[in-house]
Amino acid sequence: MLRKLTGALVVAVGLISLHAPTASATPDVEVAAVRTLTYNASGAAEFKAAVDQGAQIWNSSVVNVRLVSTTSSSANIRIIADDGWPRAQTTSLGNGRVWMGRQATDQGYNAIRIASHELGHILGQPDRKPGPCTSLMSGSSAGVSCTNPYPNAREKSEVEAAFSTARIGATADWAREFVD
Repeated sequence: MLRKLTGALVVAVGLISLHAPTASATPDVEVAAVRTLTYNASGAAEFKAAVDQGAQIWNSSVVNVRLVSTTSSSANIRIIADDGWPRAQTTSLGNGRVWMGRQATDQGYNAIRIASHELGHILGQPDRKPGPCTSLMSGSSAGVSCTNPYPNAREKSEVEAAFSTARIGATADWAREFVD
């Protein structure tokens, strides 16, 4: 009986190993590496919490780029508050500066939407004006009553595509300024 059981076990193990996938098998889907971008919001004054929320919105909306807060002077993104209109200046994909302008919040625009919108520029998104409130990148053209801080499906998809194919900081044509 023990001999029959042992023999059956050997045959079963042999059959399983014939059908088990090998470690060298090529996966069907290539997964892009997650790009980590750091942002320094130490100069964002009263907008720091809004900037952190805007970063978390992008983190929950896309999978191949992560925005991480730091106090390092070598952060990819530097965020400061000023009395002007909100704007972003990109130096390359994933790198640049954001101004959280008080002029817009003084007029009633939502600070979290502004932060998320401006970070969208750093992630490669252009302004889409005029546009509906459902488009984060419509910016101020959606009106003061619009408080939607979330990117729509198109905006998410474009960020995913940009960060799956481009090297951060590699392309000079990302250098532009967006005044919202």
